[in-house]
Amino acid sequence: MDRTTLTFAREHIHDDTAQLLLDSARYPDVDMRTAVQQIEGMRTAAAKWPSLLEYEEFAYPPRLNCEQSSSEATARYKAAQLVAEGAYVADLTGGMGVDTLWMASRAAKVTYLEQNASLCALMQHNLSATGCTNVHCETTDCMDWIEKHGDFFDLIYVDPARRDRHGHRVYALEDCTPDILQHKALIMSHCRKLAIKASPMIDVQQAIRQVDSVTDVYLIAVQGECKEIVLVCQPTEKTVTRHCVDIRADRTDVWRFTAEEEAAAEGHYCQAVGSYLYEPNAAIMKGGPFKLISQQLHVEQLDVNSHFYTSDRMVEGFPGRRFRVTGTVKLNRQAVKRAVPEGCGHVVSRNYPVDAARLQQQLGLREGGTRYLIATTAAGCKCGLLCER
Repeated sequence: MDRTTLTFAREHIHDDTAQLLLDSARYPDVDMRTAVQQIEGMRTAAAKWPSLLEYEEFAYPPRLNCEQSSSEATARYKAAQLVAEGAYVADLTGGMGVDTLWMASRAAKVTYLEQNASLCALMQHNLSATGCTNVHCETTDCMDWIEKHGDFFDLIYVDPARRDRHGHRVYALEDCTPDILQHKALIMSHCRKLAIKASPMIDVQQAIRQVDSVTDVYLIAVQGECKEIVLVCQPTEKTVTRHCVDIRADRTDVWRFTAEEEAAAEGHYCQAVGSYLYEPNAAIMKGGPFKLISQQLHVEQLDVNSHFYTSDRMVEGFPGRRFRVTGTVKLNRQAVKRAVPEGCGHVVSRNYPVDAARLQQQLGLREGGTRYLIATTAAGCKCGLLCER
């Protein structure tokens, strides 16, 4: 990566990139398209990988590769959970290399494989830029490499590409590249543990059945949005533990459970909404320990499919958002106008026949303010709840 271009990008990070491309003739020593790519990468890094901004020579790949990469928050968490100190690790689908870099901070050695030669060259540059010396890079098809090499790893990590040959998004494991279901036995013969990063859109229970020998599933949410699901496989018979991970700026909450525990739990349902309302975080919503939460935290579910909880006393430590219920309202424009005279609020709809965006429009509410209007079903009845955080 040309240092002049990198320096220019850092100095012009706040400039209009479209204008820079138009004015490229004014900067003959700068590869302007690459500079714009770096500016866009640095802007993404500010939110997604803030630590990488500390390295002045770090170079960013094209936008699509940046979008597909793990965030720093998820990479840190996965490395801490999956990589033992001093382990020998292989990342079969290296890409931008964010997961590799954080795994390398714990491992003795990481082998990074990437079939895109440009990405592999960029990774080698970035290893030098970050001072990382325990990563070996190879430009190769990962399955060809596995078949030809006899190396045995403590952990093999794979993030299959979730786009087909036409560039369309895919989610099912068998539609991704490489097809893990087809190659799993071969990969497992080369490692003690296999970690598969999957789309947050997958059906978790179906994926567990398909992959087999899964011992742990990590459902990772960042700032309220489920970002990744990681299936961990080991050649042992073991009950599958699900880890619902909610990563926030100031803390990380984890709720662990098994499907057997959830099946045996006794959920409690309300007859009326209490003084407090609770909304599970995104990882909990994906993982589904709904009866366990009710049983262990002594909160009542509003309805079978509403996935809100209520209580008359505040429950500290609930894994999600907590609201104080200030009243109920009929979900029509006149009633809402009387109840919310300021005309603005946040609409949430769950287990209700109208989605939040359409309901907000129907009720004539502007987004904003401190009030929440929650449309849901409680004790078998459709209702509107006025709440405050």
